[in-house]
Amino acid sequence: MTNKTTAILYHFLSILLAILFIFPLVWMVVSSTKQEAAIYSDMGSFEAFLPSMNIGDWIVPYKEIFSRFNIIRYLANSIFYALSVTVGSIIVNSLAGYAFATIKFKGKKILFAVMIASLVIPGETIMITKFVITEKLGILNTPLAVILPLVATPLYIYMFTIFFRAISTELQEAAMLEGASKLKIYWKIMLPMSKPAIATVGTLSFIMSWNDYIWPLMVMTKSEMYPLQVAITNINNTQPVYMNQVMAILTISTIPLILIYVFFQKHLVQGLSSSGTGVK
Repeated sequence: MTNKTTAILYHFLSILLAILFIFPLVWMVVSSTKQEAAIYSDMGSFEAFLPSMNIGDWIVPYKEIFSRFNIIRYLANSIFYALSVTVGSIIVNSLAGYAFATIKFKGKKILFAVMIASLVIPGETIMITKFVITEKLGILNTPLAVILPLVATPLYIYMFTIFFRAISTELQEAAMLEGASKLKIYWKIMLPMSKPAIATVGTLSFIMSWNDYIWPLMVMTKSEMYPLQVAITNINNTQPVYMNQVMAILTISTIPLILIYVFFQKHLVQGLSSSGTGVK
């Protein structure tokens, strides 16, 4: 098989795979612009992927869903939780990674090995333990209950560790000769040089927090504090249920993720592809 044939086959399969992934998204967005009856009448035909010909219908499901539910509050909750987790994750995981990469202390290798081993433990298996700890801390039904358990992640600590290890020790030694403390070296040298890791961890943390459903549902009983993903379930169970309104709220919940990926795609790909290589 020639290189040209291989390239054509590769692009064909990539396009086919992209179409398979994008079809449900297109149908969701298009359905959010139609009247309820039109969604069912168009189903099974190509018109299912075409928006309503009446532009005035496009905004109606969105107006109706906003009038029935406090979507602004749920959106604000999700944004607050996601941004808090993102900032906290970058700071906490980078500090831990910096310690593993540059600081010598007793038991470091054992602790690092235990952390790596914890990567194979499914999050669901420790969810009850996290809930008990959260209850003992007295932070149930508070934003801290949603934010704190998502801040420290072994995978992100590992990513920062290998990025920091790849940075030249000469820069750190020169800074120490100038009298810089460990914390100052971290803040002024190490962190700015690990932008791909920051972008990768920040993006993945935001997406993880934004899509989180089970944990906020466990630690929150006050509906006004629900993030959007949990609120969507309540919306879907509140009669009457209209398909176009459901598609509208799902579209709204998807938009931030698309924007995050579009703006940080370059850094995300660079960060994931350069892990362990020291490429900045």
